Amino acid sequence: MNYFELFEIPQRFDVDVAELANRYRELQKAVHPDKFANAGEQQKLLAISKTAQVNDGYQTLKDPIRRAEHMLLLRGVDIDNESTTMKDSGFLMQQLEWREALAELRDSDDIDADIAALEAEFTQYRQQLLDNLSKQLVDTQASSAMLAADQVRKLKFMAKLQDELTRIQDAMYD
Repeated sequence: MNYFELFEIPQRFDVDVAELANRYRELQKAVHPDKFANAGEQQKLLAISKTAQVNDGYQTLKDPIRRAEHMLLLRGVDIDNESTTMKDSGFLMQQLEWREALAELRDSDDIDADIAALEAEFTQYRQQLLDNLSKQLVDTQASSAMLAADQVRKLKFMAKLQDELTRIQDAMYD
């Protein structure tokens, strides 16, 4: 299923989120199961299936990581269920540094400042990855798709780091 076609929007990484939300509401109205309450069983099941497709498509396209994965999948690159290891040694070293910084937060003298500094660093790096990804997904060459896949892997790692930082922050205020 090509969600860009379903939502009738251009297949590109930089999506107009407002346009996507409008298309979502329109599609939901058109396929909502309540609209088929008096229809036959097959029509009701089809409406439920279409509603699920629309919901999944919206969740996929509104999230940059899932959108990039979908675009890569449309190009034949499936990174959702892979076990490829990261080959970027610089990023691997940075991962270790960030993990160490997260572990040291618990013993910090100024935990609020340290959390703010890490959040700023994570945000800046994430934006850099998204900018790179946007450029790589415009290029239709296979090598660009592989580079984009690496960016997605890094973004997934950054999301996990951000979640961990949020848990530490939440634990501070409990």
